Amino acid sequence: MRSFQRRLKRTRKGDFELRLPKAERDLLRTLPSQLREVLPTDDPAVGRLFPPAYRDDPERSEEYRRLVRDDLLTAHLEALEVMEATLDATRLTEDQLASWLSAVNDLRLVLGTRLDVTEETYDREIAKDDPDGTAYALYFYLGWLEEQVVEALALGIDPSGTEPESRSRDG
Repeated sequence: MRSFQRRLKRTRKGDFELRLPKAERDLLRTLPSQLREVLPTDDPAVGRLFPPAYRDDPERSEEYRRLVRDDLLTAHLEALEVMEATLDATRLTEDQLASWLSAVNDLRLVLGTRLDVTEETYDREIAKDDPDGTAYALYFYLGWLEEQVVEALALGIDPSGTEPESRSRDG
């Protein structure tokens, strides 16, 4: 028996039941505004959200950045807006859940960059008196939540990869 309740469940109608406890909703409510503040800046922590296209060619990479950064920024902000607007929802559409996936991933990437997370981070125990202990706990929670979102979305994928499972059963 699992020691946790799944936070997301695909319903028979094809939408998703969101089962977040109040404490988790309250925590998640605080995060989008924090990311929104740093997204338009040159803060190194947001660099992973705007990766260079050409690592070995700064000129071409800058041109790419000039062409797509605004579109990427808009997409990141829209995902945060959807997450904020649906934080108290008990049901999400697939599009809303995809926005949640994007927002949670963005939050996790920025936090992981700030914490300098590496593969070794997963192998070591975080000390109770670590000044970044709360941030690490948040990072791991976001990873767990992201996994739940991915699993919920994946349940609707036809194993053949041709159409959503719900359509293939009904059609």
